[in-house]
Amino acid sequence: MAEPRTPTPSAFARASAEVRGVRLRSDLAVEEIAAPEGLAPESLALAADVRPVQGDPESASATGRFVLLHDPDAPHAWGGPWRIVCFAQAPLDTDIGSDPLLADVAWSWLVDALAAHRAGYHSASGTATKIISKGFGTLRDEGDGSQIELRASWSPHAPLGAHVEAWAELVCMLAGLPPGSEEIAVISTRRTMRG
Repeated sequence: MAEPRTPTPSAFARASAEVRGVRLRSDLAVEEIAAPEGLAPESLALAADVRPVQGDPESASATGRFVLLHDPDAPHAWGGPWRIVCFAQAPLDTDIGSDPLLADVAWSWLVDALAAHRAGYHSASGTATKIISKGFGTLRDEGDGSQIELRASWSPHAPLGAHVEAWAELVCMLAGLPPGSEEIAVISTRRTMRG
């Protein structure tokens, strides 16, 4: 009698395991969150936060999202079965926020991070938005503020873990943290059941 065959993990299951196995800097808190629905038949999402040091309003902070999409039908716009969508946002000093080259610099940080981690890709698109705000009335005491927000998507080449590393580096760079760290932490998972 033949031995029962162990099912081979799907391409998405293998990719998900790779993404979940990425080790990142300890000053970046990363967790798995519910993926947006309707973008692809299969998806996985991560959230990241560089949290300010408690009691130090001048310390770094930033937030980001990373979504891995898989559609075996390989949509024409993707140029393949995989797509990554990312978001990163950070508050800035007003002087930096008013720099006319800020949006270009933010996009170049993403491109540089992908190159540094040897994360090959094609069909990239995105926007970099700088926001400058001024408080009035009861918000006057909060003063002026600014932030940078980057939204991007691209079709990745393997390995997919390199793309997670590049996105994490982008979030840290927007927060003003230097690239690289000796201390690393494993992604925590907080899964939610889909209906």
